[in-house]
Amino acid sequence: MKGFKEFLLRGNLIELAVAFIIGTAFAAVVTAFTALVISIIAAIVGTPEIGKLIVGPEGHQADLAPFINSVIAFVIMAAVVYFGIVVPYDKFKARKKVEEPEAAATTEDLLTEIRDLLKTR
Repeated sequence: MKGFKEFLLRGNLIELAVAFIIGTAFAAVVTAFTALVISIIAAIVGTPEIGKLIVGPEGHQADLAPFINSVIAFVIMAAVVYFGIVVPYDKFKARKKVEEPEAAATTEDLLTEIRDLLKTR
């Protein structure tokens, strides 16, 4: 769970792009799964349909269903992206860790080195 928390709090642009793409691609799956979870919650709570969950005094009622659905969908999507993409990618990266080649010296570096060698002679 520590890695999952770090993933959510990390501000990496590539991970944000991956989350957006995967979120778009799996929107239908998450919607269907969320509906399943909502129906299970409704069965546990004893309400035939949690989408009808309204709280507050008459005249000032608030419908909680859209908020509950959004939270469940977000948690499901974040878990799918993290456990399905980020964890395997991190493991792959750790296995295939390749040292970056040393950067080639610039012309300025070479000229400075030549100058220093000529000074010592």
